[in-house]
Amino acid sequence: MKKYSFLLIVILLAFNSCKEELDCCVNPPSVNLKFTHNWDGVPITNQDFNELKFTNENGEKLSIERLRYLISNINLIGSKNNLLVDVGENSGTEISISDIENGTYDLSFRFGFSDEDNKDGTYQFLNSVSFDVPAMLGGGYHFMQFDGKYIDNNNQETGFNYHTIRAVDRTNPADLKFEDTSFEVNLGKVEIKNNTEIEIKVNIAEWFKNPNIWNLNELNTNLMGNFEAQKMMRANGKSVFSLGKVRQ
Repeated sequence: MKKYSFLLIVILLAFNSCKEELDCCVNPPSVNLKFTHNWDGVPITNQDFNELKFTNENGEKLSIERLRYLISNINLIGSKNNLLVDVGENSGTEISISDIENGTYDLSFRFGFSDEDNKDGTYQFLNSVSFDVPAMLGGGYHFMQFDGKYIDNNNQETGFNYHTIRAVDRTNPADLKFEDTSFEVNLGKVEIKNNTEIEIKVNIAEWFKNPNIWNLNELNTNLMGNFEAQKMMRANGKSVFSLGKVRQ
């Protein structure tokens, strides 16, 4: 009897070992990055669009009608993934990275494209959704298209287009001056154990308040050609993203 019991234990150990190896090969570890959106901590989905339900730091009531933005060079293991997050269409909010070993990694990405990558007409997934920038503004691509309405000083519902691109100084149209207004977001170290989901929180309210309190009555449309406004947007964007929950 003892002989059969010992044999059964050996078989079970061998089976479990094979199963672990099989799980490893069939289901290699992966990481899922998930962008979630909020307004000062209150979750936002596309179901919250088209209603004047938000109030910015300057006291203006506003709605969101379109919100999509570009993430590039997602750096967890030196990858160069690019991602268009479209909150209204609920697309691009998650990206999976496979073939990654357990360990601790620095997580960073770039909002928009650096000058090196911001090449006119290069990216089909952006060309197909009208994310390009007109040649008169230097070409390349938008970093973000954020559209909505707000209640202005005359108590009228008015549109705004909070669009970010590479800043361009058009003082002399024949000699455009550019400044790279994309920026790196470094979320620090994250520990990867087998399959891991990492939440990246996006606080949309930050676009209007830190460090520049945004006055929509003064800065609402035609911002793409406004050199100083683009630099202010870049400054405000640096506090928009933060690390959320990490689940294994």
